[in-house]
Amino acid sequence: MQASARIPERRVEIGDEATLTLEAYADTIVPGEKRRPGDRAIAGAGTGGGAVAAGALDLLRWDATGIADGLEDLVGLVNGHARAYAAEAGLELDDTVPPFVALDYEDRVRLIQTLTTPGHPEKDFWVLLSLFCNMAFDSAAHLHTAQAIEEGHPGLTAMGITAPDADGLWRFADFGYGRKLADLHPDTTSTGSPA
Repeated sequence: MQASARIPERRVEIGDEATLTLEAYADTIVPGEKRRPGDRAIAGAGTGGGAVAAGALDLLRWDATGIADGLEDLVGLVNGHARAYAAEAGLELDDTVPPFVALDYEDRVRLIQTLTTPGHPEKDFWVLLSLFCNMAFDSAAHLHTAQAIEEGHPGLTAMGITAPDADGLWRFADFGYGRKLADLHPDTTSTGSPA
């Protein structure tokens, strides 16, 4: 049987406006602390690293997600919604940053709640974008787990995921159910696979 060739991974390039807007969106989903004074994309509504520090932009730009090629379109849509939201709320937006970035954190939250509400015609887009932002924080899906832990990934660290043993395997001294459920089968290999 012929081995299948690995398809090379690709990261989609996006512009500065798209980067700022997607950072602001991701930070609204899993808030973190500002990276520096004057950071406009990160609202500073959380402590420690949020979705952006966890690599949400790397995950979103990865072609494996299936949405990478449409990111610029999503940015245009969310900025259009931000303009409409601001007009309806009587807010004046700072035009030196993209409209969604110009909203304060609470307004970003309200807008995303509207976009992800059942019945909104674009709900599927915004729920998917939100899920990927969560995924970057909760599972570091764009990184090898051992690499993410070694680099101090904020989400895995917050969840208490520990480093593997020296051989690269994870073993747990405390059983999840408070007791050992079964002995290893005698034919189990050293890597844990059945023989």
